[in-house]
Amino acid sequence: MNDFDLLVLGSGPGGQRAAIAAAKLGRKVAVVDRREMIGGVCINTGTIPSKTLREAVLYLTGLNQRELYGQSYRVKDDITVADLGMRTQHVIGRETDVIRSQLARNHVTVLPGTGRFVEPNAVAVSGGRDPGGREQKVTADRIVIATGTRPARPESVAFDEKTIIDSDGIINLDHVPETMVVVGAGVIGIEYASMFAALGTKVTVVERRERMLEFCDLEIVEALKYHLRDLAVTFRFGETVASVERMARGGAITVLESGKRIPADTVMYSAGRQGMTDGLQLEAAGLAADHRGRIKVDEHYRTEVPHIYAVGDVIGFPSLAATSMEQGRLAAHHACGEPVSDIIDLQPIGIYTIPEISFVGRTEDALTEAKVPFEVGVSRYRELARGQIIGDSYGMLKLLVSPEDRRLLGVHVFGTGATELVHIGQTVMGLGGTVDYLVNAVFNYPTLAESYKVAALDAMNKMRHMARLTE
Repeated sequence: MNDFDLLVLGSGPGGQRAAIAAAKLGRKVAVVDRREMIGGVCINTGTIPSKTLREAVLYLTGLNQRELYGQSYRVKDDITVADLGMRTQHVIGRETDVIRSQLARNHVTVLPGTGRFVEPNAVAVSGGRDPGGREQKVTADRIVIATGTRPARPESVAFDEKTIIDSDGIINLDHVPETMVVVGAGVIGIEYASMFAALGTKVTVVERRERMLEFCDLEIVEALKYHLRDLAVTFRFGETVASVERMARGGAITVLESGKRIPADTVMYSAGRQGMTDGLQLEAAGLAADHRGRIKVDEHYRTEVPHIYAVGDVIGFPSLAATSMEQGRLAAHHACGEPVSDIIDLQPIGIYTIPEISFVGRTEDALTEAKVPFEVGVSRYRELARGQIIGDSYGMLKLLVSPEDRRLLGVHVFGTGATELVHIGQTVMGLGGTVDYLVNAVFNYPTLAESYKVAALDAMNKMRHMARLTE
């Protein structure tokens, strides 16, 4: 007899949901994680801190209200790291309490410490309750690996946690830098670049590719880029960092391979993520990770060892908290032999830049490459009463519609509330609805949701015009 029916390594979104799902199915469950990391990277250094920081920045700078009350409007003149961190730590504490309560309420045993495999069905847990430092060996019928990721650190870069940092180091800065270089124009890099630009930091983004956020709609990305340039962000696309030289007087100089030298108080590397599997001793379980620390799984999130599953960022794309939660729940059901439906393929993407971006479905480029015809319907926030009320003149919503059966092929939103608005389009698409529903539906007025009706009418008018021409 093993100690547990299911043992979960990691208490982030994927691990937490796997543990609770199995517990609700009547299984005896345990979770292994460091005491100070309950909730995983998501709660402690990633999603929750960064999104809380974003809200604090928006509120204290008064950025969104400046079209209403003038460009000089702000809630606080001298915004400090303490101002930003106070709210962040409060939210982290509350979220950690919620997770601890959920685990306790569902009778999930929490084993504090770090785990490593010693046998395919056995894990040694160290650094927990035992003051002598001895390891506790626990066994389980099924094991779920949900250890998440950490920022990837190039070996050539001398990180010092103060001047040269990664995305985890952002929340530990002791002051708001006057200048900053962000290396990498992926989601995390652009999110933080926009936040610090809103604070008044002069930000330079260095990206080796020719554009940022390549998986997003080009028009939406161009709108974001324009807005960030308005916040004095400088972009260096097609550039590679050769070295970063730390200066004796403080700050650093980022040297590009093209010869450019960029001075800044802080350099933040956003070079992707690395799976936290190096300490798991996977070989003892008959497993191996790739060069980025990721574990290969099948459609049920089962690894090459049938009783071991892996979920969340540690298995790679899409590496989102929302999808990790579902992966954990589905893996637990499969591990417990309980029937469950697969994740619906139609998953929204949310990028918490300032302003935010969200989309679901395919982009114009993807549809064009696949030779799928489409019509575009656009609504701009400045045309909506609600847009005028909140002072958002730059936001937009775009619908991609099939002229053949009038179904929605993609929904792309830029501006205030984008990550919330996208779910209306997601629901219509998921239920097989057409643009006709949006045309005929009544939306509350004045709301940003009304943008769906405006965009739908725009697409419908274009399709009607084409139909008249071809009659």
